[in-house]
Amino acid sequence: MLKLIRFLKPYAGFAAAVLVLIFFQTMAELYLPTLMSDIVDKGIYNGDTSYIIKIGGFMLLVAAGSGICTILASYLSSKAASAFGRDIRRELFIKGESFSLHEFDKVGTSSMITRTTNDITQVQQVTIMMMRFMIGAPIMAIGGFIMALSKDRKLTLVFAVSIPVLIMLIVIVAKKAMPLFKSMQVKIDKINGVLRENLTGIRVIRAFNRIDDEKRRFNEASLDLTETAIKVNKMMAFVMPVMMLVMNFTSIAIIWFGGKRIDLGEMQVGDMMAFIQYAMHIMFSFLMVAMMFVMIPRAEASAVRINEILEMEPEIVDPESPNKADRERGYVEFRNVTFSYPGAEQPAIENISFSAKPGETTAIIGGTGSGKSTLISLIPRFYDIQSGSILVDGVDVREMTQENLRSKIGFVPQKAVLFTGTIADNIRYGKEEASDEEVRHAAEVSQSADFISKMKEGYDSLISQGGNNVSGGQKQRLSIARALVRKPEIYIFDDSFSALDFKTDAKLRKALKSETKDATVIIVAQRVSTVMDADRIIVLDEGKIVGIGKHKELLQNNEVYREIVSSQLSEEELA
Repeated sequence: MLKLIRFLKPYAGFAAAVLVLIFFQTMAELYLPTLMSDIVDKGIYNGDTSYIIKIGGFMLLVAAGSGICTILASYLSSKAASAFGRDIRRELFIKGESFSLHEFDKVGTSSMITRTTNDITQVQQVTIMMMRFMIGAPIMAIGGFIMALSKDRKLTLVFAVSIPVLIMLIVIVAKKAMPLFKSMQVKIDKINGVLRENLTGIRVIRAFNRIDDEKRRFNEASLDLTETAIKVNKMMAFVMPVMMLVMNFTSIAIIWFGGKRIDLGEMQVGDMMAFIQYAMHIMFSFLMVAMMFVMIPRAEASAVRINEILEMEPEIVDPESPNKADRERGYVEFRNVTFSYPGAEQPAIENISFSAKPGETTAIIGGTGSGKSTLISLIPRFYDIQSGSILVDGVDVREMTQENLRSKIGFVPQKAVLFTGTIADNIRYGKEEASDEEVRHAAEVSQSADFISKMKEGYDSLISQGGNNVSGGQKQRLSIARALVRKPEIYIFDDSFSALDFKTDAKLRKALKSETKDATVIIVAQRVSTVMDADRIIVLDEGKIVGIGKHKELLQNNEVYREIVSSQLSEEELA
């Protein structure tokens, strides 16, 4: 929690103002019992109505001042805490944006969402309470004790019994609650993970009639969190009655011993009433501290999880002296590249060497799990390789800034992803300043113009979250349009034609040929018909290159390629 306090520095002025306001509020509240004892001892006993009205009026003014200070302190502390939460959330988001895919795999999407939302909310709420109660409670307790001493020193011995009991209660609860609160945040991650899987995989769940199984899985995760939350709430429910019991016994003890001292003439009735008020102030201060110690463990657990993200160093960083790579345009070269996923027993790709040039189409084909998608994920530097080098425009990708590298690439992922917004917005995602004419041209080349024209709003038609209101083929074509509008040096298509029928696939590849004639094109595909016209076909098998050449050459000389082709084409087509 303390590590996150640095985010409060810009709002130190607010915190100082809250401190001043709470100080005046506390002083006002501590002064009120003294005024009340004066009314009882000097006004009511003497029957002095004018004195009662005078002091009563002054009490009203003090109470009004205390109320104004309370309102202002609440407003300023809420404003500072909200801004504090906003800054942490922004920092967490920016940090997440800098992570490589490995860091995302390590943290987990559901956990990242929980840390950015629920964990920051916990820290934000406790910050408001800290600014209010952690400042006000000690002032109130110390001030109340000093004022109680001024009324009767001997009677303050009552606190020697009650205060240690309260302190012991707070320590026990805080010690037991901390591990439970940590556990709760992990279990919230689990619920988010199950919920996310259910929402994204709803079609699969329904298709395999596993709705009841998923309900059971969610209920188990929810019940697990519920049981932990009940344990914590039992503790919190136990704290309040015990605190009230201690407070009431303290009041009884004050009245008992205070009554005896009044009988002996050693204490005034008004002083005893004021003493009870000060005792209540002291007790309520400890009650506020107890509430804080109940909330702080959960916020501490959340703060630790937030700090894990903020302190995580991204594996992929820009070099201190980057190379701009402006000598050549569109050249891609792999030199003895080997890459393994973290924790993997064997490399995903091994000793890969090839080059791709502008004006050429390089196709990559191979069986499932042969490393095709892994290979092209290394070009935009989604992961860093273990050995060898990948050159773009003659420069190692590790010597370039990520922004400069990725500005050269138009990437169409295997899973087409669209964002909430209009069709035009989704195409412009590739180039923010693209004109309407450029957007239309990209749509025409990607064979998207036909289905867009049939939509009621055309290019202003809304795409729902995840592109759920368009088909798989339409999503793929819009993803291709997004890359085309960018007009990059290098086009990477990661199995981006799989959802298209053969006719649309052929038309699209024909249109792409003229559009990408000056660029380097790298295509990953499962269909032989998609890659057979490529200038260079790379055949992968178990992460290694087992053949490079044109379709006819490979058909004659490469066994792996021949097996792939024969599994898709008839004897007549092969001939």
